[in-house]
Amino acid sequence: MMRISVVIVNYRTPDMVLACLKSLDAERGAFPGLKAVVVDNASGDDSVAILTRETGKAPFAEWVRFTPLPHNGGFGWGNNEAILSLLDDDAPPEAILLLNPDAMIEPGAITALAQDMERRPDACAIGSQLVNQDGSLSGSAFRFPTIAREFIRGAGIGGLGRILGIKPILVPIGEAGEVDWVTGASVLVRTQALREAGMFDTGFFLYFEEVELMHRFGQHGWKCYHCPDSRVVHVAGASTGVVDGRSGAARAPPDYVFHSRHRYFALTAGRRGPWLADLAWLGGDLLARLVGLFSRRYAAHDNVAERKALLRIGIGAGGKRAHPAITRTGDPAGRPPAWMET
Repeated sequence: MMRISVVIVNYRTPDMVLACLKSLDAERGAFPGLKAVVVDNASGDDSVAILTRETGKAPFAEWVRFTPLPHNGGFGWGNNEAILSLLDDDAPPEAILLLNPDAMIEPGAITALAQDMERRPDACAIGSQLVNQDGSLSGSAFRFPTIAREFIRGAGIGGLGRILGIKPILVPIGEAGEVDWVTGASVLVRTQALREAGMFDTGFFLYFEEVELMHRFGQHGWKCYHCPDSRVVHVAGASTGVVDGRSGAARAPPDYVFHSRHRYFALTAGRRGPWLADLAWLGGDLLARLVGLFSRRYAAHDNVAERKALLRIGIGAGGKRAHPAITRTGDPAGRPPAWMET
């Protein structure tokens, strides 16, 4: 069985981290050499004290390494700091499981991912099937965001994408096989792919960082897969306060979601990408409102909060300043993330 290490980034969820580690401990029988690195993104609460104390005791002391970080550099930056330390080990892992603290591993989940990766030499990343707390399945595998899909997202009109021949961003839940990208809540990443394509781009604070990474993997000839046999219970949004892109029923996502989306489109579609994506979304939003005026069948899509936030931040804002900031093997640890410089 391949050598696997686990990375967990904590931000003010120490109890969830410990519960996650307990679920991992049960899997160590199949992976005797399993190690975990937990980093704390300058939580500013009692996370460091709790995790320092608890990871220093049985059953965690022999296989968990805890590292407090000096500032909250974001999800990708925190993962990079842990990955750099793992790749500097005498026997670096062949694959790294990136795991959210609000994820609980079900029995056999890591084995399923490892076996799937061993069967697929072209696999850069294989994602688990996320399971909601009520036992229902959650969306875990996706197609890449595109200008056309931003139009469909802005419209929010059922069946419009099918009429226009635009496949939805969400891959059918529970479907196995090759996909564009998988959720970063539980994903096994091949170390060789990280060495070739680089780690997370630290220009992202939160959101879209794993999408850009897997897009970059594809440019280097690697493929992503979804493995429904690997099941992970996930408390969606517990560590970020954002669920399905929204921080509340009628509130827009935080500003960093817009900045991350603009950065993603700039890096993957060129300088015009963020502008075209925003204009496409606004076009879909306008269509939804027009349809709502003239048809009782469709109510206007409730985009008012997101529309106001987008116009306040600026259409395509930051696209011209988006330059790759990819962490590479051998880079020094502790370097501040690029988003802090901008």
